[in-house]
Parts: sequence; structure tokens; C-alpha cells
Amino acid sequence: MKKLLAVIGLLLFSTAAFCQLSKDEKAKVTGLLQSSLERLTKSVEGLSEAQLNFKPDSTRWSVKECVYHLALSETNIWGWMQGVMSAPANPDKKALVKATDDMVITGVEDRSHKVKTSEPFEPKNAKWATKEEAMAFLTAERKKHIDYINSSTDDFRNHIAEQGPMGPMDAYQIILLLAQHTVRHTKQIEEVKATAGFPSK
Repeated sequence: MKKLLAVIGLLLFSTAAFCQLSKDEKAKVTGLLQSSLERLTKSVEGLSEAQLNFKPDSTRWSVKECVYHLALSETNIWGWMQGVMSAPANPDKKALVKATDDMVITGVEDRSHKVKTSEPFEPKNAKWATKEEAMAFLTAERKKHIDYINSSTDDFRNHIAEQGPMGPMDAYQIILLLAQHTVRHTKQIEEVKATAGFPSK
């Protein structure tokens, strides 16, 4: 009986270990989360209120609105991932995932395909009074998320979202999306800054 229990325990341990993210997977996603935040921070650093509030036209966001959108997205996208993780793991659904990690990384940041955001992500819902407040919130949340991933033993790969912007995605890919969503809108900010009429100071 003791031998049987030992074998079962070993199998359970092996299965759990197999389902955890590898060191390379953790390094990849946390690296993208960190580098995308650094890129955003550099892009908006030192801008005046006139520069932050400049809009190329009435249909496009200002730099400040992009920052507000990203701060809102940090909690909303992470909340989506947590919702996917709260459901039972279902390895049978892994076959539904057609997008590779690299496809998620390159596809999300691709600005050639415009996507209208949903209402909860609209800058008008921002709870921050300034760009600095929003960036401080985003930075603190991003640190918590990176720390969580580094210490987590969760089975991200076997929790599947059947509906996503690139079709079915696993929870790990949703975190990749979060990182590259930051890159996408940092590119948008750079587009605003390059627009004719953008204030010089």
C-alpha cells in the first residue's frame, strides 16, 4: 500500500511539474512585460500637458488617453486571464489553440490592423487625474504580475479561453497579449508624437 501511494504521489508530482511553465517560458513573458513597460515609460517621459492632451483629430486618442487605456487594460486583461484560470484545466481543448506564441507576440503589436476597443477599456473610464497617477498604477500592477508569474506553479497552458482576438488562446498567451498590447499602444503614442502640429513643448 505504501509503495502504491508513493507511486501515485510521484505521478502527481511529475504531472504538476510538467504543467508548470518552463524557466524559458517565464523568462520570455516576464521579459516582454518588463521591456514593454520600459518602452512606454520612455515614450511618455517629460511630456508637457499640451503634448499629453494633443489629438491628431477628433477620432484619435491623445497620449494621455493611450496611457489611461493601458492602465485600464492592465487590470482588465489580467482579470480575463484569472477568469480563464479559475475554470478547470482542460487539456482536451489545447487542440483548439491555433495561434503560436510568436503569432500572438507579432500579431498584437501590429498596428496595420485597427481594432475598436470595448467600453470597459475606454479612456473615459479612467480613475486617474494625471498621466503620472496612471503610470504609477500601471507600474505597480505590472510589478505584481511579474512577481506572480515568477513564483507561480500554475498550469497556464491547460486553461483555454475559447474566444480571443486571435481565436482560442491559453492563459499564458493572454499574458503575452498583455505585454504586446503595451507595445501596440506605445507605437500609437509615437504616431501621435510624429503627427504634424504636435506641440514642441
